[in-house]
Amino acid sequence: MSIRTRFIILIGILSLIATVGIAVASYRFSVSNAVEEAKAKGHLVFDALQASRLYFKDHQRPRIMEMMDRNQFIPELISGFTLTRGVWNEFQKRNQDYQFKQATIDPLHSDNKADKYDLQIIEIFQQDPKKKLAEGTITKEGSQFYYFAQPIRISRGCLRCHGDPADAPKEQIERYGTEHGYNWEAGSIASAYVVYVPLAKALTKARQSAINLVLIGSSGVLLLMLIIWFFFSRYVVKPVTMLEKRATEISLGKNLSEPIVTPSRDEIGTLARAVDRLRISVDKMLKRFK
Repeated sequence: MSIRTRFIILIGILSLIATVGIAVASYRFSVSNAVEEAKAKGHLVFDALQASRLYFKDHQRPRIMEMMDRNQFIPELISGFTLTRGVWNEFQKRNQDYQFKQATIDPLHSDNKADKYDLQIIEIFQQDPKKKLAEGTITKEGSQFYYFAQPIRISRGCLRCHGDPADAPKEQIERYGTEHGYNWEAGSIASAYVVYVPLAKALTKARQSAINLVLIGSSGVLLLMLIIWFFFSRYVVKPVTMLEKRATEISLGKNLSEPIVTPSRDEIGTLARAVDRLRISVDKMLKRFK
């Protein structure tokens, strides 16, 4: 294997390693940015939902309850669950990739039934009752999400509708029955608000960016190798081959009158001048013997 070939292979291997390393670093950086962006968006959405719910709970609901009959049940007016779901439905019309759930272990409304992913989050709060917020990444049915969750601690006011079925509003019982959503205990955590922010598009974009970087880097490496091959051949291999040929001729006493001319001032030029001095010495020596 020639020096040129070995040099090109070495340059190629080192360049490819550098390209792959940069691509991996770029992918990790892009993923980190995607997660941070998801966190920022999720916090904004979550805070907006919480603000609307707290305003309803602290200002609207108490006034509404004063004006309503105990046996009346109008979810749109008295239920924080219904209010939050309604606000979210309007939000989701414009942002369909986001998911929100008032995940409940035993809800009145079946749409709020916690699935296995929601239950994992609710268990976090049940294991640590002092915890007020949970967030992190989760994989749901093959897709990755960044989630934000806040526990719903059952207050005594909740027991009006979710305590003993006998005490619940008649209209509520007529609508939902008495099988689910009752016998909750004050102070327990039976539910959680969960916002899921999708990561799939951002992660796909990060992977594609890394792949593009590898392809561009590989193309750059190939172009670099061709350029190096050209200049190595012209400025190293060709002069060395010429010097090897002339050295062989000098050893055989041929073309001794033909000088070795090179404008180069580098190591190859120095070698060429040394070979030329050898030519002159051999030529003088042969002329002396004649």
